[in-house]
Amino acid sequence: MSPARGETPAVIANARLTGSERTDPFEDQPVDVHLADGFVVDIAPAGALPRTGLVLDAAGGWLTPGLWDHHVHVVQWALAAQREPLGAATSAAQAAAIMGAAAPLADGRRVGTGFRDALWSDEPSLELLDAATGDVPTYLINADVHSVWLNTAALRREGFEPDRVGILREDPAFEISRRLNAVAADIADPLVEAMARDAASRGVVGLVDLDMAWNEEAWARRTSAGFDALRVEFGIYPEFLDRAVAEGLQTGDVARGAASDLARVGSLKVITDGSLGTRTAATSHAYPGDSHNHGMLTVDLATLVDLMTRATGAGIASAIHAIGDVANSHALDAFAATGAWGTIEHAQLVAHADIPRFGRLGVGASVQPEHAIDDRDMTDTIWAAQTAQPYPLRSLADTGANLLFGSDAPVSPLDPWAAMAAAVFRTRDGREPWQAHQSLAPAVALAASTHGGSAETARVEPGVRADLAICAHDPLAASHDELRGMTVSATILAGRLTHAA
Repeated sequence: MSPARGETPAVIANARLTGSERTDPFEDQPVDVHLADGFVVDIAPAGALPRTGLVLDAAGGWLTPGLWDHHVHVVQWALAAQREPLGAATSAAQAAAIMGAAAPLADGRRVGTGFRDALWSDEPSLELLDAATGDVPTYLINADVHSVWLNTAALRREGFEPDRVGILREDPAFEISRRLNAVAADIADPLVEAMARDAASRGVVGLVDLDMAWNEEAWARRTSAGFDALRVEFGIYPEFLDRAVAEGLQTGDVARGAASDLARVGSLKVITDGSLGTRTAATSHAYPGDSHNHGMLTVDLATLVDLMTRATGAGIASAIHAIGDVANSHALDAFAATGAWGTIEHAQLVAHADIPRFGRLGVGASVQPEHAIDDRDMTDTIWAAQTAQPYPLRSLADTGANLLFGSDAPVSPLDPWAAMAAAVFRTRDGREPWQAHQSLAPAVALAASTHGGSAETARVEPGVRADLAICAHDPLAASHDELRGMTVSATILAGRLTHAA
C-alpha cells in the first residue's frame, strides 16, 4: 500500500532529481532517496541500497525542494472560499448584479471579492449597488484589497456616512477587511486548515502570513489544535510593533505557546503606498486624466525609518510594501539608512536606477509574478506614461537581487506553479508574452519559489531538511501548460507526508 498523509516514509523510491547547480552524478536516472529524522541521509541509484522501512514510490516523478509562498493573507484567503467571486465581472453593473443574486452569509452580510474596476466602461455608484442589493449589507472587495465598494446598508452598519459612490480606499478599506476577517476561530480555523491542505497538494511546505492582526496567538492556537500542514512565518504590523518589542519577539523565534516549531515570528510589515488597480500606488508620473494624482505615500520616510530602526534594534526583519516607483525609492532609502534586513513586497514599478540597489543593499524582492499577467492591460493603460520598469523580474535577478515568489492570496490564488509559469513565460490564456525581456530562466523561478529564494539555491542532497515535493514534470523543462497544470503526487514536510495523491 502507498503511504498515506501523516506517515513518515524511510525511502522515496524511483525518483528523478531536478534543480540548478546540482553536484550529484545521477542526471535524470531514477534514484532512491533515504530519509531519517526529518532529513535526507543518502541518495543512491534506484535499488542500489536496501529499501528498509516505509517506501514511497515516486514512479519516475521529479523530486524538488518543497515550495514556499512568501506573501499570503491567510485568513482572508481562507475566507474567500465563502465569498462571491467577482473576477469575471466586466462592469460595475455586472458586479452589482452578481452580488444582488448572492446568498447572504450566516451573519447576514453579502461579501464578494476579486473585482477589477480600473478598466470598466461604467462607474461604480451607490445608487447602482443599492438598486441591485437592497437592504442586505453588501461588500465588494477589490482584487488588490486596497478598495472596497459598499452599499448603503453596509456603510451604515460600519459607521460610515453614505456618499454617491460607496467606495472606501486604503486605510478605511483595510479596516473593513479587518472587520470582515475577524470571524470566530471555530469558523476561521477549519477554513485555514482546508486552505493549508490545498497548498500542500501543490507542493507547498511553507508560507509567510501577512494577515493584518496579532498573528502569534492564532498560530499558537492552530498548532495546539493539531495544525501540521505547513511551516508559517507571520508578520507584525506597525500597530503591534511596540508590543512585539516589549515582549521580546524576534524574527525566527518559535511562536510562544505553539505546540510545534512550525509557526515562527516573521517580519515587521509596513504598507507605504497604495496599488495599481486602485490608482493609489505612489508614482513619479501622474495617472491618466488627473495631473495631480501621483498616488499616495501612506507612510512618510521619517516614520518608515523610525519603524525600521526600532524593529532592527529588536531583532525583527522588515517587509515593506512598495508598489510605485516613488515608494520603492523611499523603501530602499530606508533600508540604506537603517541597516535593516528583509524584503520589499511587490516592487511592481521600479526606477531603472533603483533596480541594482536591491542587490547592493541585500534587500530581497518579494514579488508576485501572476500580478504581472493579471495587470498587464492596466499597466499598459494606467502606467503608460511611467518611465520606470514595471514588474522587473529579470532585471532584478540580473543585478543580484534575491527573488522570493508569492501570490499575495487572495489577490491571486496560492499556486506556486502559476507564479513560476508567469515568471518564465510571461503569459496566460494564449496571449503573446508581455514584457518578454523580463522573463526568468526556469531554474531561477524554481529557486525563487523555495524558502531561501533565488540567491540561495535549494538542493535535494544528503544533509538537507526533508521538505520535498514529487511532481509530474521537470519544472526546468516543462512547457507553459505543464507548469501551470503541474500535478504533485506527494509533499513531505520534515520527512512526514502532508499530501499523498
